Amino acid sequence: MSVKQDLFQSPDYFLVDELLTDEHKMIRDAVRTYVKKEISPIIEDYAQKAEFPQQIVQQMGELGCFGPTVPVEYGGGGLDYISYGLMMQELERGDSGVRSTASVQGSLVMYPIYAYGNEEQRKKYLPKLASGEWLGCFGLTEPNHGSDPSSMLTNIKDAGDHVILNGAKMWISNAPFSQVAVVWAKDEEGIVRGVIVERGMEGFSTPTTHGKWSLRASATGELVFDNVKVPKENILPNVQGLKGPLGCLTKARYGIAWGVLGAAMDCYDTALRYSKQRIQFGKPIGAFQLQQKKLAEMITEITKAQLLNWRLGVLMSEGRATPQQVSMAKRNSCEIATNICRDARQMLGGMGITGEYSIMRHMMNLESVITYEGTHDVHLLITGMDVTGFNAFK
Repeated sequence: MSVKQDLFQSPDYFLVDELLTDEHKMIRDAVRTYVKKEISPIIEDYAQKAEFPQQIVQQMGELGCFGPTVPVEYGGGGLDYISYGLMMQELERGDSGVRSTASVQGSLVMYPIYAYGNEEQRKKYLPKLASGEWLGCFGLTEPNHGSDPSSMLTNIKDAGDHVILNGAKMWISNAPFSQVAVVWAKDEEGIVRGVIVERGMEGFSTPTTHGKWSLRASATGELVFDNVKVPKENILPNVQGLKGPLGCLTKARYGIAWGVLGAAMDCYDTALRYSKQRIQFGKPIGAFQLQQKKLAEMITEITKAQLLNWRLGVLMSEGRATPQQVSMAKRNSCEIATNICRDARQMLGGMGITGEYSIMRHMMNLESVITYEGTHDVHLLITGMDVTGFNAFK
């Protein structure tokens, strides 16, 4: 396939850039340049072949996309949450699978080791994860327990200086290529604990998930634990219960809120450019009312989401954002991105389904993103419970 030039121009209808610092813009532009150079030219072929471009792990490590909010002493960037959001926006503008790799590494592997681990664990794992030397994954979802993780069956049993881990996790991004997995399991009292499982531990395997129509350039797999001996020093000491994994998911969902906005911006930019070049009935299709309606609605929703994400980023950096606010932003961004993708695909007609343009790939990817880390409906009910005080889950 011929390499398509990446002509992306970022929409900013309400001058949101003026709310960003020079450092924010510099970070965003560095990641945007990386995506244009290293991701856009190759990602279509990898998605078509359903292969994970392994070289991006080291590239993103060098760029600082892994654990940007983790302190510098552990290999992180020591940056604020707007910087993290902008990185995720630019990566997902390239491909949701690429952003998933970075989100999992930073928010679901490095964050829990930093927040819930001890000093030895931080020093052992974080620098290697930050540099991209190691890839990590996060084991919460099980074959029979997705939206309801409290019913998990994966468990650890005390065996002296180690624990015996049994169970299975499913739909795990990065699993097939990971050196480490942060796994959530119940102890003998039924309390959820986090354990760091390392590749090579006997009885630990990571079968690849095949046959996906979505996130095809991302590696997804299972985590299978058959009497795996895990040393007690691999247990995360500073958290117990579901607040451990849910705290990680809040950080990751924040990254998704920014990330999918990147996919939406890419589809809008593609459709806008196409509408000015495609001639039908003697004029560019962008001159017709129905096409202008689609574009006007796209840029309106993108602008609203940009402002919501920016405000959420400020609150995150100040330590004031609630998980419920993050839920709202994740759900909103996923919804508008999915709608924008579908409208953009229609504007391109038959060309919209080809790999010559990014739209269909984004559309398929977003079908995963709208479901993972809290389904669309679950996030709706989180907001519902927050405003009413009534729990609709029970």
